[in-house]
Amino acid sequence: MTARAIHVQGLEKSYDDLRVLRGVDFGVAPGSVFALLGSNGAGKTTVVRILSTLLKADAGTATVEGFDVATQPADVRESISLTGQFAAVDEILTGRENLVLVARLRRVKSPGRVTDELLARFQLTEAGERRVSTYSGGMRRRLDIAMSLIGDPPVIFLDEPTTGLDPQARLEVWKSVKALAGQGTTVLLTTQYLDEAEHLADRIAILHEGRIIADGTLDELKRLLPPAEVEYVEKQPSLEDVFLAIIGAGADDQATARPPGEQR
Repeated sequence: MTARAIHVQGLEKSYDDLRVLRGVDFGVAPGSVFALLGSNGAGKTTVVRILSTLLKADAGTATVEGFDVATQPADVRESISLTGQFAAVDEILTGRENLVLVARLRRVKSPGRVTDELLARFQLTEAGERRVSTYSGGMRRRLDIAMSLIGDPPVIFLDEPTTGLDPQARLEVWKSVKALAGQGTTVLLTTQYLDEAEHLADRIAILHEGRIIADGTLDELKRLLPPAEVEYVEKQPSLEDVFLAIIGAGADDQATARPPGEQR
């Protein structure tokens, strides 16, 4: 096993005159959940597309499971699975048929057994014989993640996996992501939801205007702010406080939004 499941250094990417990535650096430990946190347009999906060999970087290097994404793309693809922003499931087929189809395409031995295991793992056994068109948003996303795990890839990319889901469906996906890491899968999660990163990630990197401007555990990021000064109510900084302070936006709005008498 490599020291880092994912290693990115100096990654750059431009589209004509638009510089999307301006020298991105980070590393992801094996078996951990790493959240790439940023606003829309920060470059999160571009990073994932480069790491999954769907896009070539203009400069910099990146490795996944020790394989270079530029010079060893076939080896990288054997090591990863990618779940995009929208569930890539066939609504005409049943949940079971979706899984069996992918298992056969990937030439997995005993596709029926693998399908049964994944249906059970993602609490979809009872719904396995139903058409996916009858599934809720959370069920579709869980099925999508289950499909991406066929073949046991050591690294999985989840690009904004809860976009468009209701709160209950988001919780279902969060539970699935935690279970993945608990079984040793390395997860790189992109999200614009601060609570999602705070709830799921072992380590968080904040991507802003094409650069990583902070990288650490939640506690390490919180320590970037001055200690709380308590007068009436002690309020520890949330990840949202850290995010807005680091990118230099929203500080005045936050101050005026606090209830009278509550200070830090």
